[in-house]
Parts: sequence; C-alpha cells; structure tokens
Amino acid sequence: MSVFADLVQHLADLLQPLFGATAAAAAIVLFTAFVRLLVHPLSRAAARGQKARTALQPKIAELRKKHQKNPEKLQKAVLELHAEEKVSPLSGCLPSVFQLPAFFLLYHLFSNTTIGGQANELLTHQLFAAPLGDRWADALGEGGMFGAAGLVYVGLFAVVAAVAAFNYRRTKLMMATNSPLPAADGEQVPGMGAVSKVMPFMSFFTLVTVAVVPLAAALYVVTSTTWSAVERAALYR
Repeated sequence: MSVFADLVQHLADLLQPLFGATAAAAAIVLFTAFVRLLVHPLSRAAARGQKARTALQPKIAELRKKHQKNPEKLQKAVLELHAEEKVSPLSGCLPSVFQLPAFFLLYHLFSNTTIGGQANELLTHQLFAAPLGDRWADALGEGGMFGAAGLVYVGLFAVVAAVAAFNYRRTKLMMATNSPLPAADGEQVPGMGAVSKVMPFMSFFTLVTVAVVPLAAALYVVTSTTWSAVERAALYR
C-alpha cells in the first residue's frame, strides 16, 4: 500500500504544473488508462469470443432440441462444442476480473487515514472542491447536491448516465440482432427472457458504485466505464 501511495503521490507531483490542485485526480485517470491498456489484449480476445459464441448459437439450438429431455447430456454436448471450436464461455469476464485488484487498491488507499504508520497525505488531494477520500454522502452533508463538492458528483453522475445510455442502446441493438434462439418447438431458451430484460440496464448500476465508494475509486470507475464503452464500440462493430 505504501509503495502504491508513493507512486500515486510522485505521479501527482509530476502532473502538478499542468493540473494544479487536481493533479492527484489526473494521476488516477492516467493510472486507469494504463490499467486499461494492459487488459486491452483481453478485451480484444473477449470480443473475438463473443463473435464466436454468436456464430455457435445455431448449433447450440440444435443441441438443445436434440437433448431437451436430458440436461446433463446437453451440458456436456455444449461444453464439447465450445472445446471443439476453441471458444471459452468465460472469456468475456476476464477484462473485468483483471481490473478488480486495481479498483480495490485505490478503494483501500483512499479509505485509510494512515498508511505504513503515517498519515495518508493522499487524502488531502481534491477533485476541484471534493476530497478524493470522501463519498457522495459526505458531499451531501457539506453543501447538498448543488454545493461545491456535490457538483463534482453531479458531473460524474452525468458522465456515467451518458455512457450507460450509450451502452443501453448498443446492448438493445445487439440483442435484437442476435435474438435468443428457441430451445425447441418455438419456445425460448429457459431464463433468456429475464436476462434479455435486465441486461440493457446493467450499465446503470455503475451509478450506485460511484455513489458509495471514495471519490478516487469512483473516478477510476467512471474513467474505466467510459474507456470500455469506446473500446466496445470499436471492437464489436
């Protein structure tokens, strides 16, 4: 923790001439971009995996029809099909999983008042009027929604809402194009109806995360979510 704290502090010092009091916030954005660049190959692999899984849907529909009365055989046949086509059902989760350590590192770094037995100097940094270690509830307590710190969160919420709306439209279009195939006799695959209804709204859940974590971690989430939206738009064309 202390090593990472020193790294963020040194990066903030380097950015001080350009960003002034918001240098630490700029350092977090730069750190997020670096993490996203590291996991970009996984994102590309996930995009290829998604396209491959979409191409397998007709074959999976045939297997469902063939083994509709034997779930165990169906599961085995689907796994064998994925192995035969060299498609991993979990490839789409890897980019998010590999980002979790970076997120939790920032979360703990800006949640602790001391690091290595010394005062956490990073908590003195701000994004405009909002301390990087505070949460939305703190901003509301100090000046309300439209106070100096509250307006910082209004801006973050606006960015997240815009990205979520963009993802919502893309998800709806993709699901309309790749609509769930019937399992048999014209019936939809069990559970897919509920998934189809919920999935387009998943991006809006990011608003909850931004509201409850320290501002530094929220800034990571907002930057990563925006990056992801642009990346997916490019990879899933």
